[in-house]
Amino acid sequence: MSKPKVYVTRQLFDDAIAILERHTVVEVFEGVDNAIPRELLLSKVRDVDGLLPLLTETIDAEVMDAGGKLRVISNYAVGFNNIDIDAATERGIYVTNTPGILTDTTADCAFALLMAAARRIPEADRHVRAKRWIHAWGPSMFIGSDVNGKTLGVVGLGRIGSAVAKRARGFNMKIIYNDASRREDLESELGVIYKSLDELLSESDFLSMHVPLTEDTRHMIGEEQLSKMKRTAFLINTSRGPVVDENALYKALRDGVIAGAGLDVFEGEPIDPDSPLLQLDNVVLTPHIASASVETRTKMAVTAAINLVSVLQGKEPPNLVNPGVKKVIPL
Repeated sequence: MSKPKVYVTRQLFDDAIAILERHTVVEVFEGVDNAIPRELLLSKVRDVDGLLPLLTETIDAEVMDAGGKLRVISNYAVGFNNIDIDAATERGIYVTNTPGILTDTTADCAFALLMAAARRIPEADRHVRAKRWIHAWGPSMFIGSDVNGKTLGVVGLGRIGSAVAKRARGFNMKIIYNDASRREDLESELGVIYKSLDELLSESDFLSMHVPLTEDTRHMIGEEQLSKMKRTAFLINTSRGPVVDENALYKALRDGVIAGAGLDVFEGEPIDPDSPLLQLDNVVLTPHIASASVETRTKMAVTAAINLVSVLQGKEPPNLVNPGVKKVIPL
């Protein structure tokens, strides 16, 4: 019996490829830093049983229909807003993701952005590298904001939001949160206090976003919400770019409506080289690297490979996104 065929849309770690090669015939797009062209993806998916894409690939009905044999889409990410889940379910295609793995790594990055923005670390680094540090130290030189003892507002108290809250406790911060549903189980465990979104906005010194991208969360932070924040507040986003209205944020940063921001995600990725955000000193920008540690990225790749192989072997995948698919085509 011949092995099933799978296509991987980006070079992955050897451990993950080894798993796939043991059970399938694997083809991998040669790109390292470039997303696969759309037309090539449509061509490659035609005769494969499994697809392992990244968030950079839009896997919609067109792709699924091009892949007439496609049985599983194993996303190399926690999020799956790049995949049309309803279309996959209707076509009997299993969709999986890689949850739980990048929680601590992403929380570390969120807190790193918070610290860097508050203390103006990147701005000071650029100053030194440009050989502009030619005067003696002064009391107002790159003066920033304290983190210790301040109020952290967490929007979305899931895995990553909770992990950020745990880190904030080490800085003696008051932690308040807002979520689609109140998390009383975590309130005593983490020492967090539930607030309405308006209360959260007005009381937070640092606002950290940890919600999935849905129609309800798209642009949930816009001009109106930013205007309710303290002028000394900082916005941190490691969730999804469209959760924040980027144009409104730029204006708020430019006009001093808020003090600063730290962003790992953007409405369009890669960020537009002409984005006005690039001209501001009071925003720290990183290229969607919140999960970028060797350990975490390797575990994500291995999990995606295991998810994919499980479905092709007729087994329940560890991380199924669309359980309704089993009513269409049972394993």
